[in-house]
Amino acid sequence: MASSMHEDGVIEAPGGKKQRKVKNKADDADLVSVPDGWKEPTFSKDDNPKGLLEESSFATLFPKYREAYLKECWPLVHIALGEVHIKGTLDLIEGSLTVCTTKKTFDPYAILRARDLIKLLARSVPFEQAVRILQDDMACDIIKVGTLVRNRERFVKRRQRLIGPKGSTLKALELLTGCYVMVQGNTVSALGPFNGLKEVRKVVMDTLKNIHPIYNIKTLMIKRELAKDPDLKSQNWERFLPNFRHKNLSKRKEPQKKSVKKKYTPFPPEPPQSKVDMELASGEFFLREREKKRKRLEEIKVKQAENVTKKQEERNKDFIPPKEKPLLKKTNKAPSEGKLDIEAIKDKVKKAKTKKLGAPPVNTAPPTSTDKGKKKKSRG
Repeated sequence: MASSMHEDGVIEAPGGKKQRKVKNKADDADLVSVPDGWKEPTFSKDDNPKGLLEESSFATLFPKYREAYLKECWPLVHIALGEVHIKGTLDLIEGSLTVCTTKKTFDPYAILRARDLIKLLARSVPFEQAVRILQDDMACDIIKVGTLVRNRERFVKRRQRLIGPKGSTLKALELLTGCYVMVQGNTVSALGPFNGLKEVRKVVMDTLKNIHPIYNIKTLMIKRELAKDPDLKSQNWERFLPNFRHKNLSKRKEPQKKSVKKKYTPFPPEPPQSKVDMELASGEFFLREREKKRKRLEEIKVKQAENVTKKQEERNKDFIPPKEKPLLKKTNKAPSEGKLDIEAIKDKVKKAKTKKLGAPPVNTAPPTSTDKGKKKKSRG
């Protein structure tokens, strides 16, 4: 009897025993892949000449610090929404942005793009970038990251790690994914193509799970180079991608701060001694009033004398000269060990005798016979 195979990929033997299980795995990239150069046709008024049946509207709130910017750029937002026949209102009293369809609106998806536009504007995305959401090949993703890390200080550090020094990490992520990324408060706003948004979300979530973004950026760089090769397009890229393993650091066996448990006693601690109890213990309680006053005055005088001496010492500090270091000239001591080389000293003396001191004479010509005769006469 031949073995039968079910729809879920499990092969069953004639005896009824399951031998192995085969899973048909399909990659997400293969499911959404489209031919090269193919572009979805634009939605025109001829596709929906009668317009929409009902009016749809969306509203969102914006923080107080965005009021001045929105008031300044709202005429440009009004013009951009007017091109897709969407009506937008800015309510400064309630602090809200509202968009709704009109009778001229023919594209049913335009209201959703307008909703994303006001969401991005409320999340501190500049108008020049947010207006790109009205294009057909653009999408946005607002990632809420405020609740992923409990400790606030740890959350701030990991959010700063995503931005990088002087925004370098965020800039590298934007160049590799083709998306605009804005980190603001407890959210990360991303705007760009669908494939890029998927990568941005993965990097942001991994960063807040304590995985450094440089690992994902390195993987994206390798994928970008592999995509240029047409031969590798239909192959698996797992062998080219780096496999970063998480190192489990050895945990401390003993805590750094040890808390010593106190021994349990059913009796409460002793109350602090009062002033009368302390006087009774020292015997001051039985002294007379005169003696008590005299003792207090003596204590006050001792304290005053100590304060006077301290002040006097502080005043005298300015008059104390600083300690000067003794000036000692370094003298080259003759080497005590070893014998003197007498022959070398004699050679030096001979050389010194042969040398002529002073400047050389101007006329170096040899003396003539007449000069010698004159010198002899003068001597005679």
